Amino acid sequence: MSIICGLPLLECVYCMACARWAWKRCLHTAGHDSETWGLATAEEFEPVPRLCRYILAVYEEDLRHPLWEPPGGYGINPDWLIRRKTYEDTQGRAPSYILYLDHDHADIVLAIRGLNLAKESDYQLLLDNTLGKKKFDGGYVHNGLLKAAGWVLDAECECLKELLEKYPNYTLTFAGHSLGSGVAAMLALVVVQHQDKLGNIDRRRIRCYAIAPARCMSLNLAVRYADVINSVVLQDDFLPRTATPLEDIFKSLFCLPCLLCLRCMRDTCIPEEKMLKDPRRLYAPGRLYHIVERKPFRYNWA
Repeated sequence: MSIICGLPLLECVYCMACARWAWKRCLHTAGHDSETWGLATAEEFEPVPRLCRYILAVYEEDLRHPLWEPPGGYGINPDWLIRRKTYEDTQGRAPSYILYLDHDHADIVLAIRGLNLAKESDYQLLLDNTLGKKKFDGGYVHNGLLKAAGWVLDAECECLKELLEKYPNYTLTFAGHSLGSGVAAMLALVVVQHQDKLGNIDRRRIRCYAIAPARCMSLNLAVRYADVINSVVLQDDFLPRTATPLEDIFKSLFCLPCLLCLRCMRDTCIPEEKMLKDPRRLYAPGRLYHIVERKPFRYNWA
C-alpha cells in the first residue's frame, strides 16, 4: 500500500497518528469534555470573575494609577492592599503576588500572576520536575511549583496568621492564573496539611481558585482536595488539557517538531486507560469548571 502511495510505510503511520492526535486534541474533546457534567450554580461561580480581576491587578505597579485597568476596574480598594511582592522581592523563587484584605466579601486573598515569558526564573520553576519526582500526602505533585508555594508560605505565614486571628469569620483564598494557578494549588495543599502554621485554621475556611490551571498533582490528590481547590478551564485551553508534562512543553521550545512527533506516536500507540492508571501522572487540580463558549463548527451569528 505504501508503494502505491509513493510513501514509506513509516511516513504513512506517522501521518495517520498526527491526524488522529489533531482530531482528538483540537476538535473532538474541545466541546465534549464536560457535556455530561452538571451545571454550576451562580453562587458557586460567583467568586471567579472577581478573583480574575484580582489576579490581573498583580500586573499593575501602582493600583492607585493603573495602566491596564479592564472595563469596570479591578474591584480593589488600594487601602486594603496588605502586600505586593515583585520578582525583585521574591528573587525568582516565586511569581509576583499580592495579599489583599477583601472586606466586602469577608475574604483574605493571595493572588498570584501567570507565567512571565521574559523571566528565566519562571521557566526554571516549570522545568524543575520529572515524572514521579515529588511525593506528597500519598500522591505526586510538581516539584518546582511546590517549592515556590513553600517559599510564599514561609514569607507570608506570620502575616496570614495575624489576619486570620483578627478576622475569624473571613475565608482564606489562594488564586492564580497559569503558572500562578499551580503555585496557588500547592499553597492550598500545604496549608491544609499544616493547618497549625496558620493557627489551626479550619479546612472549610481555605479555598483555592486555579484559572487556566497547570497540571500539578496526581489524580488521587485532585479528587481528595476537590472540596478546597477549584479549577476553571476556558473552552479548549491548551495548558490544563494537554497530556504532555509541563517540563516537556517548555523544553519543546527548542525542538517542537520532535516533541509533536513523539506525542502523536505515543498517544496513538498507548491506550488512554493505561495512561490513566499511572499514579505519577499529573492532572489539573481539584474540582473543574469548564466554560464552553461554542462547540466545534458552530458559530453564534447573533
